[in-house]
Amino acid sequence: MVKKLRLLIAITAVFILVLSGCSSAPKTTKKVEDFTFTDQNGKKFGLKDLKGKIWVSDFVFTSCTTICPPMTHNMSELQKKVEEEGLDNVEFVSFSVDPAVDSPEALKEYAGKYDGDLSKWHFLTGYSQDKIEQFAKDNFSAFVKKPDSGDQVIHGISFYIINKKGEILEKNYAGNKDVPYDEIIDTIKKLN
Repeated sequence: MVKKLRLLIAITAVFILVLSGCSSAPKTTKKVEDFTFTDQNGKKFGLKDLKGKIWVSDFVFTSCTTICPPMTHNMSELQKKVEEEGLDNVEFVSFSVDPAVDSPEALKEYAGKYDGDLSKWHFLTGYSQDKIEQFAKDNFSAFVKKPDSGDQVIHGISFYIINKKGEILEKNYAGNKDVPYDEIIDTIKKLN
């Protein structure tokens, strides 16, 4: 009787461990809507190019004088850490929130200031201001607004992770300072 009870306890413990392992997958919010924009090389780039890949995204612009330079530097650092971990199925996407100014050439020049692998990091433009503001809101629940006066676009500081199915993870990460690189890497590993 005692042996049967121990066996039942052991089986229950294994079952609980298996279930807890299944629930550790990061929670998602929604799928990114289909898009095709223009990258820093003047080439079309869209959701179909990211199919089956994990990607990290943010919103920046080239004439930003405050948060974009540190965000872009931190994205570059994250990309290096991803490469150091041997995670090769990861792409990076930075959406311009000032598309009237950020031509592919301007984005390429801006990207060149940071030590990133641009074969896996796409700076996107080629849409209207209204389009990127709505796209950010509808997909990432992110606020983007270009004021009527001045050249500084209002936008968030988050890094977003999107899984292989194109679903945005519920949790996003501060991209401007104190970036939790290890936590982001661990999340990416869970998705891989």
